[in-house]
Amino acid sequence: MSTKTRAGRRWFAATAVGVLGASLLAGCSTDGRETIRFTFSKREALSFMNDVVAQYNASQDKVRVEMDSSGVDVVSASFVRGNPPDIMLANYNYEVARFVQRCALSDLSGTAAAASVREDLQPLMDQYGSCEGRTSALPYSVMAASVIYNKQIFDQLGLQVPTTYDELIQVAETLKQNGVTPFYGTFKDDWTVAQGWYDYSIGGSLNVIDFFDGLADEGDQVGPDSAVSFAKDFTAPMDRMLELAQNYTNPDAESRAYGDGNLAFAQGEAGMYLQGPWALGEIAKTAPDLPVGTFPLPMTDDPADLKVRVNMDLAAIIPEASRHQDAARDFLEYLYQPEIIEAYNESQLGFAPTKDAPSPSDPRVAGMIPYYDEGAIYQGASVLVPKTIPTFNYAQAMIFGASPESTLRTMDEDWSRLAFRQPPASTNDAAGEEAAR
Repeated sequence: MSTKTRAGRRWFAATAVGVLGASLLAGCSTDGRETIRFTFSKREALSFMNDVVAQYNASQDKVRVEMDSSGVDVVSASFVRGNPPDIMLANYNYEVARFVQRCALSDLSGTAAAASVREDLQPLMDQYGSCEGRTSALPYSVMAASVIYNKQIFDQLGLQVPTTYDELIQVAETLKQNGVTPFYGTFKDDWTVAQGWYDYSIGGSLNVIDFFDGLADEGDQVGPDSAVSFAKDFTAPMDRMLELAQNYTNPDAESRAYGDGNLAFAQGEAGMYLQGPWALGEIAKTAPDLPVGTFPLPMTDDPADLKVRVNMDLAAIIPEASRHQDAARDFLEYLYQPEIIEAYNESQLGFAPTKDAPSPSDPRVAGMIPYYDEGAIYQGASVLVPKTIPTFNYAQAMIFGASPESTLRTMDEDWSRLAFRQPPASTNDAAGEEAAR
């Protein structure tokens, strides 16, 4: 089965459609330069990217880039109306993937930018879908996430970073015996359960790509008798997740939210915290000098199974419908210059996807560098299913006490019903139909 076929059977959720303002139309600037519209979706990095755009505009006299920070609804509407942005840096997820699967994005394979990207990242891009014969999107920023831990507490208690599940339990027991909460839980926010507890447990236990390839092959036959299923493959990881959550978290975890966790961890109330690097800045607001580190959550007794969770935080795309293909490609190549893409990722605690990029210099993410460098990475299982399957809610329900066996069987049934609704002739068309609902 081709990558296109496997990926095309991973259906995705419907998205809202907004209204594109006439002010966003691009064409010619007042100084005669060709104007292109550049959509950038990461608001916390707007200042950095505004500077990049200004530098590019000042560096030549043929193309002028206009920044567009519209939300996803406006971008979706622009595709529908035949006037999409000329180039985008967007979070790579099912919203963007529907344009990939419909072959609505131009082929970037011949660009210098594409040649600079690590080959081992392509399977992660393909998990969301592909257009056969095209490189429709290029990763720009990879965000790695794992266990955040308090180095000071670990040093005081003589603890080493665990590399097996047994070692993890020993660390948790030592913390608990010394009056320190092993893990700070923020179970009130379902996304924190899904992103951390659920994803880390699954990704540390099995090959996520192989599982979803197998799930796609099973289609509407997923269930008790299928070769792979949520109930068969996720039960053991969920049992270990619940062992940690029930025995080694704060008593009020069910009522604590993301903000509570950042503050509590900054105040030294826990030894470990299952969050991504986006939490590090929040922790630093309260405790700027707190020594923290990161390590992958060990879920087996083989250190060779250690991996870190990643997501394609930004990907570069150029829509087919852009009327300014050459100009957009010129700006694309500018964005992928080492001094720009590397500086961007350094500023965001991200990992550059290019072959010769240096590792992040921030010591807080240093514990993830060997795994990223070696390709010991996975995408979170919680985001590799359509939103019509409420995985975040299911993960939270299990943390709150719902039976893992029953919940995972329900996920099998959800997947099978979704698969049954898809026309069998064209998997990419099936994905598009699901997105339209």
